[in-house]
Amino acid sequence: MTSTLQPARVAEAEERRPGRWLALSALVLAVLLVAVDATVLGLATPYISEDLNPSGTQLLWIGDVYSFVIAGLLVSMGSLGDRIGRKRILLVGATAFGAISVLNAYATTPGMLIAARALLGVAGATLMPATLALIRNLFHDPRERSLAVGIWGAAASAGTAVGPIVGGFLLEHFWWGSVFLINLPVMVVLVLVGSRTLPESRNPAPGPWDLISVVLSLVGMIAVVYAVKEAATHGLTGVTATTALLGTAALYGFVHRQLTMPKPLLDMRLFRNRGFSGAVLADLLTVLGMSGLVFFLSQYLQLVQGRRPFEAGLAELPAAVGAVAAGLVAGRAARRHSVRAVVSGGLAAVGVALAALTTLAQSTGYPILGAALLVVGAGAGFSFTVTADVILSSVPKDQAGAASAVSETAYELGAALGIALLGSIVTGVYRGFAAPPGTPAAARESLGAAVEASTTLPAPTATAMLTAARDSFTQGLHLASGAGAAVLLATAVAAWFLLKNQKLEDAG
Repeated sequence: MTSTLQPARVAEAEERRPGRWLALSALVLAVLLVAVDATVLGLATPYISEDLNPSGTQLLWIGDVYSFVIAGLLVSMGSLGDRIGRKRILLVGATAFGAISVLNAYATTPGMLIAARALLGVAGATLMPATLALIRNLFHDPRERSLAVGIWGAAASAGTAVGPIVGGFLLEHFWWGSVFLINLPVMVVLVLVGSRTLPESRNPAPGPWDLISVVLSLVGMIAVVYAVKEAATHGLTGVTATTALLGTAALYGFVHRQLTMPKPLLDMRLFRNRGFSGAVLADLLTVLGMSGLVFFLSQYLQLVQGRRPFEAGLAELPAAVGAVAAGLVAGRAARRHSVRAVVSGGLAAVGVALAALTTLAQSTGYPILGAALLVVGAGAGFSFTVTADVILSSVPKDQAGAASAVSETAYELGAALGIALLGSIVTGVYRGFAAPPGTPAAARESLGAAVEASTTLPAPTATAMLTAARDSFTQGLHLASGAGAAVLLATAVAAWFLLKNQKLEDAG
């Protein structure tokens, strides 16, 4: 009798680990650290354009190089955390993230900022896989884990709200580099709280950390994403085609090596699980479809509608409110209805809202924009929370870091591809605006450059140029929103079939 009951007692003790909710607060801070950094960049873009005078291509690199690097390293860092300890890699990564934020803040050239953003990607790659993996090991009760994942996702959404608001306040009182320095106090609190409350966890039999696999993953991801970006911006060239082939070959080599190694960096058998593969694909395409809106919305609010940075930050708040509210109830909704109904319904709602944004104009009133952002946030909150839960539930605890890294790789790869493809649509349409005589060539690089150039032109020329530039930018945003809507609606249909019969774990 005693031997029969003992495993149940051990399992119950594991499910009710003391201090697990306080430990979750440290993971929430890590998510905030990354989310705030990602969102403040959009607000700071006009100021970076004015101060550093980057070209249109450099501006896109500033926006997406972080995602390029982090996408290439997430799987490697997630697997490294499984091996050396997820708590250890989280705390080391958070410290590095704070230190490198200082380099971003004091960058003096576009090239220096791009390099600093790339280094930030290296540090950021250690954070997100570790947070989800630690949740998987902290919360063994499925319903508690669903709530913890919801809080984790809500924190990311809250970061998207806090970032623009705090960033907007800082931009109105300090220079653009100050938006990166807000990472420092968050990092300090995270390290202090995390070091005391987080339990260490790792794979007990992980095998070696294969450096050849790390290199293949990094080269393959960066080369493929770079090739897509360049092809979208400049068309298919010999260099672009060569880069794409190099990246494809490296990724093929990575997959082949994982299938033949006894202890791979990433167990490719995870993708045999239809729920896991469907959730990962849904995340990638969702972020791809939304990224154009996310990257260019702050520029629209400030440079087209003339809002101050703080006001622009507040204008984006409904998206975060919707995401937080949806994330906290998503697990319950998926158990009451179904996983595919919640995910597909959320994605369809985002698609419809993006389609509504194709009607934006310079004079569009805020109620329309605010309502669309609320729907975007709520739909994304339902989808991302449930797919994260599905991914965590589909793998053993020992592989939680690698599985979480796959999820985050899909997110970052979607962001990089979305900014490259949809961003190139906006940039391409913008550059073709009908400029009046006397317009400097630099004004065609970006809307921020046009606003800066207008200060040196005669009033009639400046007014005509800005009107044409803003109209052209808005037309580009229409096309990007329409393309994003099509991607989201198609993804909603795909998720309906891929997540068929998928269920969240239940207690007991």
